[in-house]
Amino acid sequence: MRKTKFWLALALAASVPAILTPAFAQDQTGKIHGHVQDPAGIPVTDGVVTLSTDGGKTAKYTFNSDANGDYKGDGVAAGTYTESLRRPDTPADKVLDQFPEVKVAAGADTAQDFDLTRPEYISKLSPEQRKALADLKAKNSEAMKENSVIKNLNADLTTARNDNKAKNYAEAEQLMLKDTQAKPDAAVLWLELGVAQAGQKKNSDAETSLKKSVELDAAGKKPNPEIQAAANNALGEVLANEGKVPDAQAAYEAAAKINPSQAAMYYGNEAIVMSRAGQTDGVIAAADKAIAADPNKPVPYYLKGQALISKATVDQKTGKIQAPPGTADAYQKYLELDPNGPFSNEVKGVLQGMGETIKSSYKAPKK
Repeated sequence: MRKTKFWLALALAASVPAILTPAFAQDQTGKIHGHVQDPAGIPVTDGVVTLSTDGGKTAKYTFNSDANGDYKGDGVAAGTYTESLRRPDTPADKVLDQFPEVKVAAGADTAQDFDLTRPEYISKLSPEQRKALADLKAKNSEAMKENSVIKNLNADLTTARNDNKAKNYAEAEQLMLKDTQAKPDAAVLWLELGVAQAGQKKNSDAETSLKKSVELDAAGKKPNPEIQAAANNALGEVLANEGKVPDAQAAYEAAAKINPSQAAMYYGNEAIVMSRAGQTDGVIAAADKAIAADPNKPVPYYLKGQALISKATVDQKTGKIQAPPGTADAYQKYLELDPNGPFSNEVKGVLQGMGETIKSSYKAPKK
């Protein structure tokens, strides 16, 4: 009885390694990772990396490079492999690069890059391929320089815009004068330069800069309506300040035509500029266009009423103001849209002088 139990114990003990062996074998795997870049140093985002045990003919494991040119894989059985690099269009019997003895150890993460910029790889290229590579590197170098310049220009442009908003026009002008020399084909730089010059009343210089902006953008491969419209909008005020009223009106018309979504603003600005220039008929015409583009903006109604009232006369007998048709309607509409606006008291006084009843139902809109 004791002998039987003894041999049974030995049998159980002998079976332990057999039970543990499969679990132990499952841990005999490792990982692999690396980076793939082409001869120009650009990440390969469509690389197909394979591991094989027959010299690269049959893929046992396949990994794809990502948007950064990196690949990784796990669950690779420990061993020595031939690691190959292809792209989706690489023939099955060809490789872009290959390493014949890549060892993957259990529990380890093997690093293996495909750096096609390495001298030994470049040396295997044909003369034609090396020349094409040299040309590509030269173009890439120029592109990097251009990108660096553009980055600096964008930073300057942001600074200039902030300076113009803060009315630091001289600082903005100096910055944009420098940048328009560095990149004279950038319409947006000329626009900001023109705004800075206009802010300093350098009307002639501003006119030249703003026209340059319009011309460059219109001639560009991808014209930007917002740039052209903004330049024409600024140009309208400059031309009006120079006494070139018809040209100013044409500039505002151009702005509204090329960027109709902002037509109400451009025509409203035209009405303001015409008012400053004492062009009564120009004010009325511009205000009507602004109203047609957006009937819910109050200022154009005020400007129209103000222009019309300037043509009024006073009845010598009654002392009442005899205003042209449309004056009362424009003023009443202003009060309807902005009853507590900056011109409301003035408007109410004029309406009372005209003998008009001011509607008391006007209420300030809810904010």
